[in-house]
Amino acid sequence: MIKITEKAIDVQKVIETASSLSAGAVNVFVGTVRNKSHDKNVVWLEYEAYEAMAVAEIRKIIDEAAHKWDLLGWAVSHRIGTLKPGEVAVVVAVSSPHRKASFEACQFIIDNVKAKAPIWKKEVFEDGGEWVDARPISASMNN
Repeated sequence: MIKITEKAIDVQKVIETASSLSAGAVNVFVGTVRNKSHDKNVVWLEYEAYEAMAVAEIRKIIDEAAHKWDLLGWAVSHRIGTLKPGEVAVVVAVSSPHRKASFEACQFIIDNVKAKAPIWKKEVFEDGGEWVDARPISASMNN
């Protein structure tokens, strides 16, 4: 499942979609909107996407991950629209026979979604807003 949506993400559904009875591990990344960025209070975030291209790019990322790790299942859901602090912006879930592959594949997928998928984020603060540039994978791994 790859889903770009304006509706709240059902985290449990993403997990269930990725899960497999053959799996020894299900790893989940839940990205949420934080209330501070650059030492400023975040009022809300605005996400926009080129949906068809984002789905195609995420599919490529999943295919690459499945080639590198023994994935039994996977699911990615990303919000678009206006999100307030505390809301879920993105969920990535993968299942595999063993935990190491599950952890590594989940991190690979979220890092590459952030770096490559045409999904843009605007941070809105009390004193204005700014679009956040895409960052290289090495920089996004620390956020």
